[in-house]
Amino acid sequence: MNQQLQIIIITGMSGAGKTVAIQSLEDMGFFCIDNLPPTLLPKFLDIVDEAGDKLNKLALVMDLRGREFFDSLFGAIDSLGNKEHIQPQILFLDSEDETLVRRYKETRRSHPLAPHGTPLEGIQAERKVLEEIKGNAQYYINTTGLEPRQLKEKIMGMFDEGNTSSFNVNVLSFGFKYGIPIDADLVFDVRFLPNPYYIEHMREQTGLETDVSDYVFKWTETKQFLQKLTDLLTFMLPHYKREGKHQLVLAIGCTGGKHRSVALAEYLGQFLKEYSDTIVYHRDIDKGKEKAHGK
Repeated sequence: MNQQLQIIIITGMSGAGKTVAIQSLEDMGFFCIDNLPPTLLPKFLDIVDEAGDKLNKLALVMDLRGREFFDSLFGAIDSLGNKEHIQPQILFLDSEDETLVRRYKETRRSHPLAPHGTPLEGIQAERKVLEEIKGNAQYYINTTGLEPRQLKEKIMGMFDEGNTSSFNVNVLSFGFKYGIPIDADLVFDVRFLPNPYYIEHMREQTGLETDVSDYVFKWTETKQFLQKLTDLLTFMLPHYKREGKHQLVLAIGCTGGKHRSVALAEYLGQFLKEYSDTIVYHRDIDKGKEKAHGK
């Protein structure tokens, strides 16, 4: 009898970080193949079966570079249903249009769906093609604002050693003026707290600096909010784990994502380490450096 075979199919928007994803999984001991045409998946798995127990973790990138084969992806995945020892899972990587356009411009590459058009035209066409597979993905990561190191940490939290019992909390600070993170499970609005932006010497600082964090935490309403929020989270986390959830994205938002939300996200990241594997990242902390604007 074949041992259990874990297969991670990596797909998503071009430029959203699939290269970092497959490199991260390779570092975790997955056998990785980039740009495998879906029509070749069943034949490849026959070869894997012949290898016996030598391969038990696979990661495969399937994207629109092989777009003539892409329509067959669902059929290829369905064909795995007859093999009880195989566990296929889809990891979908996404990013905001603005970020994808910037990445294309930085690399001077053309989009695979618009080789003679603008990157944005290709991105918009790609979203329509990938809409169905995005809805069927077991794992979703929006890489907007993530450095490669942070993306690797998120992927390791999801798949390291195939530990399905792990539970990871990603604490994200953001600015409402730049939009609510679409991958957030819980969103808390802290714009009711006193704003350090209006203290002149703190305006260009961030919540990572002592002056700003001390200002945020000195208020009674901040202390009351954190007491109530940490009580809520310590109640909720065990129930999420019991229901089989592996990841929770907790988003803390202020107006600009630079002061209040950053300080509170750092605090919650430290607090939650007692209860789960925790990663803290700040989506909007560097935005607006070119020109002064409110938080």
